[in-house]
Amino acid sequence: QAQLVESGGGLVQPGGSLRLSCAVSGVFFRTNHMGWYRQAPGKQRELVARITSEGNTNYADSVKGRFTISRDNAKNTVYLQMNSLKPEDTAVYYCNVINNLGSVIGSWGQGTQVTVSS
Repeated sequence: QAQLVESGGGLVQPGGSLRLSCAVSGVFFRTNHMGWYRQAPGKQRELVARITSEGNTNYADSVKGRFTISRDNAKNTVYLQMNSLKPEDTAVYYCNVINNLGSVIGSWGQGTQVTVSS
């Protein structure tokens, strides 16, 4: 089963940037789709960005134009570059492996906290 370790979160001012990383093991990374999710306090976990095994991407409307998902198949790592951060982006961010039906197939990691505040 996929194992996932997220890193790169922190405290940033509105308008700032962060780059999250997710190291993946336990699956053949290059043939799997990957997603970044987030969960804010009191809210359900939501899909923020997705990248297919072919490198095609899509984003939630709330982050479109500000966030960029990418992958490095040589390093079994997926990234989330977050620019122009807003307070409403504050959440714990997770990554996971996504199958062709859109379901996650890995064990959730510990996530990485992103806090956007002045």
